[in-house]
Amino acid sequence: MINRKVKEISEILKKINEAGFEVAVVGGAVRDIIAGNQVSDWDVTTNARPEEVQKIFPKSFYNNSFGTVTIPLGPAQNIEVTTYRTESSYTDKRHPSHVEWGSSLEEDLTRRDFTINAISLPFNKGEFDTKFIDPYRGEEDFKKKIIKAVGNANARFNEDALRMMRAIRFATTLGFEIEPKTVAAIKKNAKSINKISGERIRDELFKIIDSEDAASGILLLREVGLLKEILPELDGCFDVSQISPKRHHIFDVGTHNVMSLANCPSRDTIVRFATLLHDVGKAKVANVTEEGIRTFYNHEVVGGRIALKIADRLHLSKDQKEQLFLLVRWHQFTVSENQTDKALRRFIKNIGIGNIENMMDLRVGDRLGGGLQQPESWRLKLFRQRLKEVLKKPFTVRDLAVGGSDVMKVLGIGPGPKVGEILNKLFDEVADEKGKNTREYLLKRIKTF
Repeated sequence: MINRKVKEISEILKKINEAGFEVAVVGGAVRDIIAGNQVSDWDVTTNARPEEVQKIFPKSFYNNSFGTVTIPLGPAQNIEVTTYRTESSYTDKRHPSHVEWGSSLEEDLTRRDFTINAISLPFNKGEFDTKFIDPYRGEEDFKKKIIKAVGNANARFNEDALRMMRAIRFATTLGFEIEPKTVAAIKKNAKSINKISGERIRDELFKIIDSEDAASGILLLREVGLLKEILPELDGCFDVSQISPKRHHIFDVGTHNVMSLANCPSRDTIVRFATLLHDVGKAKVANVTEEGIRTFYNHEVVGGRIALKIADRLHLSKDQKEQLFLLVRWHQFTVSENQTDKALRRFIKNIGIGNIENMMDLRVGDRLGGGLQQPESWRLKLFRQRLKEVLKKPFTVRDLAVGGSDVMKVLGIGPGPKVGEILNKLFDEVADEKGKNTREYLLKRIKTF
């Protein structure tokens, strides 16, 4: 099924044809057509050089060295047109040392990573051909649900080590299996993933984390040795047992983290990533008491620091890094029917109002990922309700009966951090005893600082 944009796509392909060049659809678009799905992303290849494509489409832009010209198709939608390329040397396992234009479509397909991506559908005389160009039997592999490297798998991964993660991503998102020789090549070359930039690794990892079967993808990364290279902190958690008297956990720490991700209801990538990493600090603090009880004291504090290091390594944005840290650092929050409004406000202050539902989603994943049957306990439901009540009647430092000018006047000091520190201490004192929030009482307290 070709989507409603087919008319616009056909017009672009027709213009390339009419200018005297070959043109064909490749990649995910071909897979969608084979599967009978609506095409969501159009990739096109041609024997026209980038400058020739730009002459045909003056509004296009070309800002890379790999022969890809981007043509605006409409609001938030582009079409990428890439010139045929041929095999070239890869000296750093990341990208070719130089790019050579290919002379034919078949030659271009030989440089593709997997057989399911080495299928093309030519466009001639205003319409798509009735047959695919498929030199590596990719259509057959697609129908058999197999991920298989084009030609020699070791050679493909030596050209670009990120292809190993792409294999895992395709297997996870499509629900396919990776054929044995390709798996063996990934295991053999796993360490070379360290030559890939954090950004590229992050992008592939996040696509796996966002998928419906993310847990299987993470476990597959571990099986082939890639998890140890890209997230060694998480990989080390699989050796840490949690089975202990007086504890409900039935999995080791690593498996628990993965199962928590599998049960996380959020579709937000960072929330899902935080759920995967929430107990990553346990491997560093694991202990067993004389009574045989396993403990993980302060694992959330240690985990928060680890999350920051991972965020830097994967080049997360400032906002993503902060959110990941907050969710991992404060996930071990207490849920009790006896909690005061002050405790609830402290919880909100620690994670931020915007993260309340995100933290609840993490807790649901944590519970189900630990072997519990119900996503929420009655205490967690009560906690949610109490949070809503506290948010309806917020009480902040601004609501104090005194202000910064009062502090400065009573103590004879000027503006500075000390004024804010005193106000925060006064707020903490009266937060649960609002009867103390009077000018008379607070002015007396200021004198004691």
